[in-house]
Amino acid sequence: MSDATPKTEGTAASPPPPTTTKARGPSVTVIGGIVALAVITYVTMPIPLQPLRGEEPSMQHVFYYGWLTAISTGLGVFPLIFVPNLAPYWVGISNAIAAGMMVAASYSLITEGCTFDDPHDTSNLASNIRTGIGAVVGLLFILVTEKFLAKYEDLTVGGLGGADAKRALLIFFVMTLHSFSEGVGIGVSFGGAHGSELGVFISASLAVHNIPEGLAMAVTLLPKGTTILEAFLWAVLTSMPQPLMAVPAYEFVHHFIPVLPAGLGFAGGAMAWVAVFELLKEAIEEAGMLTTAVTSSLSLFCMHHVQELIDVGARS
Repeated sequence: MSDATPKTEGTAASPPPPTTTKARGPSVTVIGGIVALAVITYVTMPIPLQPLRGEEPSMQHVFYYGWLTAISTGLGVFPLIFVPNLAPYWVGISNAIAAGMMVAASYSLITEGCTFDDPHDTSNLASNIRTGIGAVVGLLFILVTEKFLAKYEDLTVGGLGGADAKRALLIFFVMTLHSFSEGVGIGVSFGGAHGSELGVFISASLAVHNIPEGLAMAVTLLPKGTTILEAFLWAVLTSMPQPLMAVPAYEFVHHFIPVLPAGLGFAGGAMAWVAVFELLKEAIEEAGMLTTAVTSSLSLFCMHHVQELIDVGARS
């Protein structure tokens, strides 16, 4: 009777062959984007690179320094080259770090808006009121955007899909909105009697400030499967308003100054909402409450300290 039973030894208990996921190479669009950034960086370079002392900077200078601050955002991606694949626990840690950075940036934006003081400010509303209005509008904007994105279940962004893609888009929107006010700041800093020196210094400060913001964008993308080059492009794109807004702000400084506090509040309010209700929420689910609290607090403290050092240097 044992002969009537077919032998299944070595077949039923054998595990299925391991599945290997082939790493995605850079797409034609990504390569084209990198080439375009390199070409624009070379073609738009002013000669001399720095405005001469005592001479007014040209619009090319203003655009180029804004462009360099945008490119610097992508540098925040490169520390993650060494840890491209993260377990869910470390994805939660990454989200906690990004949330801490964004809360610190939000606090800095709202504080700057509330204490804004400029001789060209002709508004009758106090700067803190304009900042508060901007923050409320920023919150409403994110809520409306989230409801709009909820209608698209098959949304894909940088290799991400579903909820990950929606979260990435929200962060992208917030970082981009934040860059509008920074672009205005660059343009305004190039005006005035010492604009050639002050504008270069402010641009350099913002370039350093943009690197951890690029890191915050990267840690939400790379652990979910986005490639390094894709994350680099997404990070740079969030800062594209900086060169685009710097030139008109430089040319029409009197018109941009009164709305700057509202813009700072708008970006700060939107950024705080995404940090708390998107990133921290996911971080708690994947890494736990205590780990998330400690990690995000340390990240917030470090980011805030770096911003304070940059601001002190800019004011001096």
